[in-house]
Amino acid sequence: MLPNSPPFRPRRRAVLGGMLGALALTGCGTLGSKPKVREWNLFGGGDGARLLQIHDQYVAEHPDVAFQAHTLAWGPPFYTKLAMSAAGGRAPEVATMHMSRLKGFSPTTMLDPIPVDLLENAGVRQSDFLPATWDRCVIDGKLYAVPLDQHPFVLYYNLEICKKAGLLGPDNKIKPVMGVTPFLDMLRAVKETTGKYAVSVDTTSPWRLWWTLYGQLEGEFFSPDGKELVIDDAKALEALDLIAKLASEGLTPRSANYAALVAQFSNGEAGLSFNGEWEVTTYQTAKLPFSMAPFPVVYDVPKFQGDSHTFVLPHQAHRNADDTKATIEYIAWMLKHSVEWAAGGHIPAYQPVVKSQEYLDLKPQAEYRSVAPNVFYDPDAWFSGSGAQLENESAAAFSGIATGQATPKSALAQFKAATQKLLDTPSPV
Repeated sequence: MLPNSPPFRPRRRAVLGGMLGALALTGCGTLGSKPKVREWNLFGGGDGARLLQIHDQYVAEHPDVAFQAHTLAWGPPFYTKLAMSAAGGRAPEVATMHMSRLKGFSPTTMLDPIPVDLLENAGVRQSDFLPATWDRCVIDGKLYAVPLDQHPFVLYYNLEICKKAGLLGPDNKIKPVMGVTPFLDMLRAVKETTGKYAVSVDTTSPWRLWWTLYGQLEGEFFSPDGKELVIDDAKALEALDLIAKLASEGLTPRSANYAALVAQFSNGEAGLSFNGEWEVTTYQTAKLPFSMAPFPVVYDVPKFQGDSHTFVLPHQAHRNADDTKATIEYIAWMLKHSVEWAAGGHIPAYQPVVKSQEYLDLKPQAEYRSVAPNVFYDPDAWFSGSGAQLENESAAAFSGIATGQATPKSALAQFKAATQKLLDTPSPV
């Protein structure tokens, strides 16, 4: 995979605004007489536009806060700049971070703990989150992140195609399937209807699909201490064999990148799509007759690859008390207004919003909310997480499976060797 052409969500990675402009970042003081909140994020495309609207509302409601938001390029460029600013103690007050990146970011040195008392004073408590989601934010007994959302791997389905294929129930929703055989039967029915493919999926970088299937087989990746690679070959190969079978039967394309995935579902060449939930706005804008559902439980347990966006406090050498209080209040405000964010597909992490009628009325965004407790995060390592090197190595190894240029066995061996090399390399932070 080319470093300038990452396989996941390409239109969410463009730089939305200028990088940092002429702003000189410092770890203390205020902008004028107001407390300051400088925010760094990595949201481009639809997410970026939506965040701008939400921030406009925040600024209008908080004239007493000097707020400045900056969007940086998605992926490694963002995390490199964030690490550099934190290492120098001259970071912004708050930043976005993927949950899957948290433990590999050296949080006890590169981040400042979240003041839980200030969070509670702002009306946000631990009980407002799913226990598993909150627990991932706690390291060495301290809270280092506050989750904003979850973005799982889901199933998109074309209503017209699936109705012709006999897959919709009386409620006009796709009938759930469980097990390999019913899963394949569903896909074959869709392929027969489209005359082309059953599913659009990124075969050039199938990490999300493989990690979902491997998770459903209850496969392990690292030892509990994170020092050994303990991939279960039999389970890993079972998942890869299924991916190969989908391509060999023509249920998925032999080769399709992310842009092709979106196009094939949009133009009806595929009646289903396996992807993260963030393309909901794309298909709504195109007025596509579609809905969404949890990815099928193909194997033993419900597990669905996914991640979370979180708020973190990058390390500052001299964190200002007034700025920190305003920052925590900003985080709380964002959580309480996260139904607007959920319109882009992400499941809110803040449970009072998840239970609100306003969120439940969002269709199809609320149709897959049940998967939240079973989101399967990427393995914890400095080289793992959204857009990190582990995904790149999986793309290099697994992309040949669908084309037939690599066997599942050879692909797994390549992936394990590359992962072991990364595991043997010390973390750069």
